[in-house]
Amino acid sequence: MLQIRHVTRRFGKTVAVKGVDLEIGKGEMVGIIGRSGAGKSTLLRMINRLIDPSQGAIFFQGVEVSALKGAYLRRWQRDCAMIFQQFNLVPRLDVLTNVLLGRLNHRSTALNLLNIYSREERLQAIAALERLDIAQTALQRAGTLSGGQQQRVAIARALMQEPKVILADEPIASLDPLNAKVVMDSLADINAREGITVITNLHTLDTARHYCSRIVGMAKGAVVFDGAPEELTSEMVRQIYGAEGTEAVAEAITSTSIGKPVGAQGAKQRRLEPALAG
Repeated sequence: MLQIRHVTRRFGKTVAVKGVDLEIGKGEMVGIIGRSGAGKSTLLRMINRLIDPSQGAIFFQGVEVSALKGAYLRRWQRDCAMIFQQFNLVPRLDVLTNVLLGRLNHRSTALNLLNIYSREERLQAIAALERLDIAQTALQRAGTLSGGQQQRVAIARALMQEPKVILADEPIASLDPLNAKVVMDSLADINAREGITVITNLHTLDTARHYCSRIVGMAKGAVVFDGAPEELTSEMVRQIYGAEGTEAVAEAITSTSIGKPVGAQGAKQRRLEPALAG
């Protein structure tokens, strides 16, 4: 489905991502782990085409998305939704309007300029907010919400794009443990129910092990591990995290903030709540 072939990204003399080769299948939930500066965010931004590779190519269903331009590029960025650590909402606009912005690449320029949305689009936006359990905030300004609420609004906006892939760049890095769990539960639910491929950068190893059926470890811009959570040994964790590896191993063993690892496949097997509240 998604193929990353020999992808490298340089910023001047600095190599941020170095020769990455990955194949990610439809419906996978993949966690990318590594220290700050390992190249995780740069890799996601290249997939979404916020930045271009210096070398290599990225393909989706046989189409080279790293070469797309104009309307074809906008279509890819519609199909490949991006969720950011800092939410990227418009604080002065109400929550409902922020969610409706996810429809921009589905609509004509005239409708977007006039800020006109159909009744069906508004109902779709409200349903997305209900699914994330924040419909009660629809008329509040986005800037008045807590960090956890804002991230759920960002996920609802991503759902409005009707994407085939969701990229989440450190989606819980600035959240407390409770809100982090709510956000990760939401992404896992979307992955399990809709079969949407989710690729998420995560700072904590225990979160990746709990939610993801596949983990990619990066160090110094290169992929040094790619496999199931149970295949990730303590020695490999130390290779990924360097001097922080011992602490990461201890955290993964002792952490109880999330619970026992289940992975995406386990999430698909458990009983889920109805898709829309009410």
